Amino acid sequence: MLSVENIHLYYGASHTLKNVSLSAEVGKITCVMGRNGVGKSSLLRAIMGLKQIRQGKVIWQGADISRLPAHQRARKGLAIVPQGREIFARLSVLENLKTGFAPLPRAQRIIDDEIFELFPVLQSMLNRRGGDLSGGQQQQLAIGRALVTRPKLLILDEPTEGIQPSIIKDIGRVIRKLADRGDMAIVLVEQYFDFAQELADRFVVMDRGEVVLSGDGGSISEADVRKYLTV
Repeated sequence: MLSVENIHLYYGASHTLKNVSLSAEVGKITCVMGRNGVGKSSLLRAIMGLKQIRQGKVIWQGADISRLPAHQRARKGLAIVPQGREIFARLSVLENLKTGFAPLPRAQRIIDDEIFELFPVLQSMLNRRGGDLSGGQQQQLAIGRALVTRPKLLILDEPTEGIQPSIIKDIGRVIRKLADRGDMAIVLVEQYFDFAQELADRFVVMDRGEVVLSGDGGSISEADVRKYLTV
């Protein structure tokens, strides 16, 4: 289980995250929502160790990992699919997937067949350069690369951004299937309520760097969430 406890994060003099807390349980999807610029991506970066917090704690499986660098968190089972995908355009699909080997012991550096079952298009394009793929295919590659690391916590930053509707549905099915396996906690940042509503076991809504609303997916009010999504 992930527990983020009262964290504060700064970019220079800018107080970006203010006393933010959330939890993510294995087998469940925690969806973080809010307008652009409210601190959602900063929260994910803080969880992953890509940005250091000034106060508070990040607890993973009962251990305080607040001061661990990102590569050590990856070895403990954390993986992130960043906003914008950040694949390597000049590397092949296979080479992109193999970059997920970095945190793994040498004996575990294999690509599980399940990744190609989840994303069949990747198997048919193993030798194509990442930069030649469509946006939806690149997003599938970015998720596949994260899954290569065998994560216990999967962090996804707006995986539907710039993706065609048919691929959005495929990605939604994959996220739900991964959660239903019962061996992974998932934190999902999303702006589209309809997509989030289908997946979220728990909502965390942010505004101006703070959590303003949180609750189980079945009990939280759609109207209350949507008022923090509109400009």
